[in-house]
Amino acid sequence: MDERVDGPGEDAADELLRRALIEPDAAMAVALRVDGLALTDALTVVFHGRRDLGTIQTYVAHGGLGAGSAVGAEQLLRVPCDLDLGDATTREEAEEAYLDQARTLRDALLAADTVLAVWREPLEALAAGRVGVDRSVALDVKLPAHRLMPLALVAPDRQITVAPVCSARLLADGLPPMGIACAQPDVAHVYPLPDDPERCLADFAERASEHARWMAERLEHQEQSVRRFLELNGDDGGAV
Repeated sequence: MDERVDGPGEDAADELLRRALIEPDAAMAVALRVDGLALTDALTVVFHGRRDLGTIQTYVAHGGLGAGSAVGAEQLLRVPCDLDLGDATTREEAEEAYLDQARTLRDALLAADTVLAVWREPLEALAAGRVGVDRSVALDVKLPAHRLMPLALVAPDRQITVAPVCSARLLADGLPPMGIACAQPDVAHVYPLPDDPERCLADFAERASEHARWMAERLEHQEQSVRRFLELNGDDGGAV
């Protein structure tokens, strides 16, 4: 099922929500297409509800998925910002809550995409090389927070990945806390979404340098420990 969310109050939402509320099946998926993005053509949000789970889970995929589209698990990014219609006492209240929460997530995706696009030029300046857009659901680095969307900037020469992240939160509670995560294989940090990209990247570069110095000192310490151990064994002719 598909709904285009270029603006509020689409008539299609009424029919989508009606089906989601009265469909007798044990599971239902409602899709929301998000356009107007800077780094990709479109994203599709999939709200998936199952009675056995007791939750309406949220997933984000690339492209504008229409009715009847087949989507594999490898195409879906699980985002822990779920719908909550539990306080609705009527269908009308549920519809209003659904539309409000769907718009909240739409606004979060648009804001994160805009900010990530702004980060691209400063990242290119720091990396002094090519910066690409990674549209993978799975990244090669571990982030310290949940991903908000399957989009990331990657500077391969510096092994830096920059991606929008968020905290787990019900959409009924409003816009989820969001940030921009900078990550390398051994170090990562999350910066507030509105923060200055140049300042954040300079800070991250310093964090990465400090981590590299700490790792070098740690390795030297370990090597020194092994050398001392071998010396002790050499002096007394064998282990105790």
